[in-house]
Amino acid sequence: TYYGYVLFSAGPDLYWARSRVLEYLSQVASRLPPGVEPELGPDATGVGWIYEYALVDRSGRHDLSQLRSLQDWFLKYELQAVPGVAEVATVGGMVKQYQVVIDPDLLRAYDIPLATLHQAVKRANQEAGASVVELAEAEYMVRATGYLSGLEQLREIPLGVNVRGTPLLLGDVADVHVGPQLRRGIAELNGEGEVVGGIIVMRWGENARKVIDDVKSKLGELGNSLPDGVEIIETYDRSGLINRTIDTLSNALLAELLLVAIVCVLFLLHLRSVISVIISLPLGILMAFLIMYTQGVNANIMSLGGIAIAIGVMVDAAVVMIDNVHKHLERNPGRDAHWQTVAGAAAEVGRPLFFALLITGLSVLPIFTLQAQEGRMFSPLAFTWLYALLSATILAVTLVPVLLGYFMRGRIVPVAGNPVVRLLSGIYRPALGLLLRFPSAALFAAMLVLLIGLWPISRLGGEFMPELDEGDLMYMPTTLPAISAGKARQVLQQTDKLIRTVPEVDTVFGKIGQAETATDPAPMTMIETLIRLRPRSEWREGMTMDSLKQELDELVRLPGITNAWVMPIKTRIDMLATGIKTPLGIKVAGADLKVIEDIGYRIEEALGNIPGTASVYAERVTGGRYITIDINRVSAARLSLNIDDIQDIVRTAIGGMNVTQTVEGLERYPVNIRYPRRIRDSLERLRQLPVITPAGARIPLEDVADIKVTDGPPLIKSENARLNGWVYVDIRDRDLSSYVNEARARVAAEVELPPGYSLAWSGQYEYMERAVERLSVVVPVTLFIIFILLYLNFRSLADVCLIMATLPFAFGGGVWLLYLLDFNLSIAVGIGFIALAGVAVESGIVMLEFLKKSLTSVHFTVKKPEAAVLRNNVINAAEQRLRPIMMTACSTIAGLLPIMLIDGTGSEVMQRVAAPMIGGVLSSTVLTLVVIPVIFYKWKCQ
Repeated sequence: TYYGYVLFSAGPDLYWARSRVLEYLSQVASRLPPGVEPELGPDATGVGWIYEYALVDRSGRHDLSQLRSLQDWFLKYELQAVPGVAEVATVGGMVKQYQVVIDPDLLRAYDIPLATLHQAVKRANQEAGASVVELAEAEYMVRATGYLSGLEQLREIPLGVNVRGTPLLLGDVADVHVGPQLRRGIAELNGEGEVVGGIIVMRWGENARKVIDDVKSKLGELGNSLPDGVEIIETYDRSGLINRTIDTLSNALLAELLLVAIVCVLFLLHLRSVISVIISLPLGILMAFLIMYTQGVNANIMSLGGIAIAIGVMVDAAVVMIDNVHKHLERNPGRDAHWQTVAGAAAEVGRPLFFALLITGLSVLPIFTLQAQEGRMFSPLAFTWLYALLSATILAVTLVPVLLGYFMRGRIVPVAGNPVVRLLSGIYRPALGLLLRFPSAALFAAMLVLLIGLWPISRLGGEFMPELDEGDLMYMPTTLPAISAGKARQVLQQTDKLIRTVPEVDTVFGKIGQAETATDPAPMTMIETLIRLRPRSEWREGMTMDSLKQELDELVRLPGITNAWVMPIKTRIDMLATGIKTPLGIKVAGADLKVIEDIGYRIEEALGNIPGTASVYAERVTGGRYITIDINRVSAARLSLNIDDIQDIVRTAIGGMNVTQTVEGLERYPVNIRYPRRIRDSLERLRQLPVITPAGARIPLEDVADIKVTDGPPLIKSENARLNGWVYVDIRDRDLSSYVNEARARVAAEVELPPGYSLAWSGQYEYMERAVERLSVVVPVTLFIIFILLYLNFRSLADVCLIMATLPFAFGGGVWLLYLLDFNLSIAVGIGFIALAGVAVESGIVMLEFLKKSLTSVHFTVKKPEAAVLRNNVINAAEQRLRPIMMTACSTIAGLLPIMLIDGTGSEVMQRVAAPMIGGVLSSTVLTLVVIPVIFYKWKCQ
């Protein structure tokens, strides 16, 4: 079987792409060998395996073939009718097959050519219609039945007559019985024996949670129709992951709302003002959800995460506006001009707030430029981040001022009367005054802090993404090539039984070989065992996913087996995009499979002793065993035999040939013609296979062919029309980036490539390399756009440079927090830094606006201000911004803190996004409150 996968960019519509592939397939169909028909797979991928189950009969009343028939001809058709299901694939069990085992001696005795027998079986299995007839003023449709539906009908197929004129039947020259069809896939459950499995493949773009719920409901209905003793055991359910993820982030969202409200209460001491935030924030989130719904963005880890990390930023605009309205109402407490005061205060900060939020929104533009897997993964986060900021911006300039006008009444606690603000001011004002007396020393210290802040970058590792704990595991070992079905079944049951002994394991559903679907190209050497784990509350104390993997790895040790413990969804995504099932893969391309295999062996040896290598395995691309029948054309021609005559005998004698299929209601079963096992169970007997010549003579096959055992590829892989051999590398306790750097150097030093051969480093490293290359171009472009927008707003190059100076300090704080948390640099971390850029610039814009106003007042009162006057004005202006800046910083951190503290599905990714933002907000807040006023003061003094 040949499987071809065509990878398109993210732009084209799926069905347009399918139509183009179908168009090209139709062009090559005529050039393919006889009997080879290209077929387009379902509108789904291996990532669409959302639900799996097993059919089990513990009563022993139904064998594997009966269970397989129940799955293929009952459950499969019912489940395929569920909306959103592209395909229901069957794995394991045995397909019922009518086997016609012919005796070549009897064929020769009765002078019946093999081709005649084939045609007789085909002609005995057909049905015809004969239009209609009218009888007694009624119309009757005419049909002639003739489909085969059982063993007796097969045995009674006439082949001719013997010398006595007696009909010669198929049963006279063959043993006709029911047996299993040759299978290329086996399923096993909990180490207890073989079962029949079903895989629900979801159509591309559907809602997985809804489809799974509908499938479960349908299975519940069908359960009552199953035979006695047969039950459906659920072996994999992706909705558990989806529900856990939504619960994790929903809890984080609620905690964020509560913490942000507490921050507002502490800084304002005015409950009515806080009500404005409490009302506007949920409304903003609701607006973001409505936009998600209208745009067709599903709720998942990334889309909910975008809203989760945006909550702290969403409240910034409202906080700054509330603080400014507070100050204006303190100065004008009269009721007569209440609405005018609120409107004036809102208008004063409206322009810088809107511009700051615009900059924050633009900062995530680089995310939209990510391609392939990383683009599909993070674009929902960027979209929902923008939706949330858009909602917050609209509400901040429309609803919030109105709410403040209604709720901000009664006694307004002055800034000096707030103990929290008074404490901060008591520390901040003297400290800033001291720094302004020695601005050069302060700036030198700031530069020193900046250099120290960027030092940890050299100590951080790199990876594409932290591993997402999906709640389940998949065991994907690599076996040696050319393993038999019997040995494969033994290995599968043995490993499943060992895995099931671990207390944290709930069920073990093992599969070796392929399911009946184009989305599964697995050979008989590939084991895929789904391990459903119990809820974390039932795990042993101190047990983690990493320690569980280590325990399983030490438990399951079999000769010739290389272990790999992976996450189900992530692995299917990786295999679909790159074909590599481990974090790192090396693709060796060239013209000769033997040379490719030798290169793979040398790479395997070179990487084996690198620190961090958990396992390394080079594919055995030439380890297959072949029985080659090389036909001698000259010898065949002397006996009037052509190539097709001999190949027809070989196909029938050894592998068996399916010539037709029975029709038993809805069910269809193949009819297979073959020679007896005694003729084909050894190489010597294969040489003696009888060949009947057109003249009626019987000769052994070896007279017209050379029969020998040869070595060859068990599986041929090619990429972009070049032969490939792959090396799988599993990494443990080390980051991917540093490992690849060392591995590249080691391979370059120890593995010499012949001319015409090349290496490609693939797997997750391929994603990481592509994303870093893209971001290294787009991020500077985005920063330049922000620079231009700031210049258009301030019309001063110095002002813009002062604001942009916040970025290195913000990045330094983010880097230090990553270093302290022992997080590697990854795409998720990069997304956090991208979001941080907008947040850091926002505070700088607001601070600079008020510093410039303080300078304007100085020029109006004193023509040439003294340093003391300017210093006092700068201190006063900075102190006025102390409360809103501290409020926005604390609310942003409060909005991100629950993400850092959650410990559920999806937390691994979102913590990497939130960590640089928290560290960066801390450092940029210090910069905004201290360094910007110092730089501004020194600049204006000169």
